[in-house]
Amino acid sequence: MSIRLSDGLLKSVEKPSRYTGNEWNSVIKDPKTVDIRFAFCFPDTYEIGMSHLGMKILYHLLNERQDCYCERVFAPWTDMEAKMRENNIPLYALETKDEIKNFDFIGFTLQYEMSFTNIVNMLDLAGVPLTTADRKDNDPFVCAGGPCAYNPEPLADIIDFFMLGEGEEIINEVMDEYVKWKGTGKSRIAFLEEIAKLEGIYVPSFYEFDYNEDGTIKSFTPIKPQYPVKIKKRIIKDMDKVYYPEKMIVPYTDIVHDRIMLEVFRGCIRGCRFCQAGFIYRPVREKSHERLMELAKKLEESTGYEEISLTSLSTSDYSQLEEFTTELLDEMKERKVGLSLPSLRLDSFSLDLMEKAQKVRKSGLTFAPEAGTQRLRDVINKGITEEDLLNAVSLAFNGGWHGVKLYFMLGLPTETNEDVEGIADLAHKVVHAYKRVPMEKKGKGLNVTVSTATFVPKAFTPFQWEAQDSIENVSQKQMLLKERIRSKQITYNYHENKLSFLEAVFARGDRRICKALIKAWELGCKFDGWGEYFKYDIWMKAFEECGVDPYFYATRKREYDEILPWDHIDIGVSKKFLINESKKAYEEKITPNCRVNCGGCGAAVFESGICGGNGIG
Repeated sequence: MSIRLSDGLLKSVEKPSRYTGNEWNSVIKDPKTVDIRFAFCFPDTYEIGMSHLGMKILYHLLNERQDCYCERVFAPWTDMEAKMRENNIPLYALETKDEIKNFDFIGFTLQYEMSFTNIVNMLDLAGVPLTTADRKDNDPFVCAGGPCAYNPEPLADIIDFFMLGEGEEIINEVMDEYVKWKGTGKSRIAFLEEIAKLEGIYVPSFYEFDYNEDGTIKSFTPIKPQYPVKIKKRIIKDMDKVYYPEKMIVPYTDIVHDRIMLEVFRGCIRGCRFCQAGFIYRPVREKSHERLMELAKKLEESTGYEEISLTSLSTSDYSQLEEFTTELLDEMKERKVGLSLPSLRLDSFSLDLMEKAQKVRKSGLTFAPEAGTQRLRDVINKGITEEDLLNAVSLAFNGGWHGVKLYFMLGLPTETNEDVEGIADLAHKVVHAYKRVPMEKKGKGLNVTVSTATFVPKAFTPFQWEAQDSIENVSQKQMLLKERIRSKQITYNYHENKLSFLEAVFARGDRRICKALIKAWELGCKFDGWGEYFKYDIWMKAFEECGVDPYFYATRKREYDEILPWDHIDIGVSKKFLINESKKAYEEKITPNCRVNCGGCGAAVFESGICGGNGIG
């Protein structure tokens, strides 16, 4: 059934273009001509979801199939949701306005733990049973992938199956199996059993956990012997051959990243011990600059965008960066297309490159020292020095820049008040670096913005065993830093540490907390990542009513031999390596980046000896 949205309803909500579709390059098909209907759901607003590269890739990839129609679904903002519930309008897909409860698949991308209540809310708004156990043969399969899927257990009762790793191959294999299954009259379980044979597929209902008296995990067991004990992530071997869209949807409204996005490589050569992405996306695999040029030209022609962004975990580590950006800027000069660069590493900051990329506006640059002292930067294996920062900002100030954003974390393992005060000291040194620049060279109106986030221990990092710092301790550190910053040219922003506490609960939770997630939603929690809607007290009430201790997951230090909720997932990085990195952190020892020396993490031999070229491990 197709939904009809009246003009009156759309005029009564904020940003009606979020809900209308029909954008340039969106895919229109006749649903009657396909065997598979796939609702690609992003559990946040249109502006955030449409900025996500993974959605752009998989949306067009699935629509390349003649037998499949992939449509987009976003979480309606609270005003639109109220109108939908008031008028009995179920959650629908943008392209056809059809109810998604009649689709074959409802697929969620899991980018942030604090969007989990939106998943529950979207399923309810769609009229789809919230749990796997309650779904019948005529209900869609609910699946998920993305970085948060690497600890799938907090959603184990809700998601029918997870796709672990990079989705370009695995999602097509799942669709192929579905076409074989559809119409056979076999049960949902039969389909799930078939796809469970595929590398990278995890079906939580096929496994059970047993627990010790102290609440730790005693065992993880498949309920049938044919189900795999370890689920191995999928990786793409050749980045030049992997699918990448030559068209991208151009929205009618502003989105967070409203430009062409070019993915230059996957993985990261660095080994920052707090960074989940740096480990789960190993090994590094680059695209050639020839392939990137080909894509840049086609995307510029098909979208009309006037800006190209280079995306990766650390773009300045792209081995062909100077060669590629020079060629790209030369090619795009006549088309008046500019280059957007993300934050660059301090130890590889290039003023020439920034001059090329930002010829018009020299307002601000972004750097992430992460910690205020060299000791703590060595603990987290950041691999940069205070000298790197001051050299980079001095170059920038001499080049006319007058704004610098500096990102740090509070609550890192072994952190002391001296480390916190070091953040303020570093910011003041940046101000002094600006004052030393000759008047005729520097831009007017210096503003140094210091932002701190609370450290959240994540799965598959060397810090996955660490206790998160308490809410009270982090609050004290925030106030200490605020007191230490005495310059009017420095602005200090900090994140809500209660939100970070909840993030840690779900980042390291097991399937016992799923009931608390559903209970929190029942009590009114959604859009938790948005400050105005975050309800900490309601969350704590939900945990209490469900008999779940959130501190057990967030602020408890684990032993190395404890079974972790994600130990059945194989990302290619060995636990032995992570333990060794954890120990090196306490010894304040640096591990060189993979391009300098392969650290033997296991990713280089995870799949047919891939190491990304150039000795990258």
